[in-house]
Amino acid sequence: MLICDVEAQQAASGWPGRDKGQAGATGDGVNGQDREQFREFMVTRWPGLVRLGYVLTGDRWLAEDLAQTALAGACRAWWRVKRADDPDAYVRRILINASNRQFRRRRPAEDARPVPEGSVPEGSLADPAAAADQRSDLMAALRELAPRQRAVIVLRYWADLNDAQVAALLGCSEGTVRSQAWRALAKLRVSTALVDGDAR
Repeated sequence: MLICDVEAQQAASGWPGRDKGQAGATGDGVNGQDREQFREFMVTRWPGLVRLGYVLTGDRWLAEDLAQTALAGACRAWWRVKRADDPDAYVRRILINASNRQFRRRRPAEDARPVPEGSVPEGSLADPAAAADQRSDLMAALRELAPRQRAVIVLRYWADLNDAQVAALLGCSEGTVRSQAWRALAKLRVSTALVDGDAR
């Protein structure tokens, strides 16, 4: 991910002020003084955003697209992002919203494809083949969940956020987070992808 990629996305969307180093008409974008600060933010957050996108979608290339979309959105709203109490939460929220929009555009049948072996990023255990099989089974089970349930499970158990943080990111109550987590875990317990994986 390069800052020029983000700037190209902004130019394509008609965002003014690129050549002069000025912020957009709303004053929210990256100007010349903030460029280096945003560049550092982008470089340090990229791997985590790609991993979050991957866990939400099960597709490495779509995860990179979501991360780029989230960072482009953060660049357009940089003044709001850097003034936020938790800039990381702000950008994760952009990514989750983009993922939900992407899921609505795709048919559930398209999500039923298996995750190719070796495409799961990072991590190694004593038996890499078994670990890859387990991750593949988990990704298949996560794809069976509704988008909000998947987001709750990923944010709660993978990103290790508490109920209040997840509720703030998803724009719902803590009770909704707990009920969505309970329903999602109940579905995962009986998921054929996980049950079949345990039989191996």
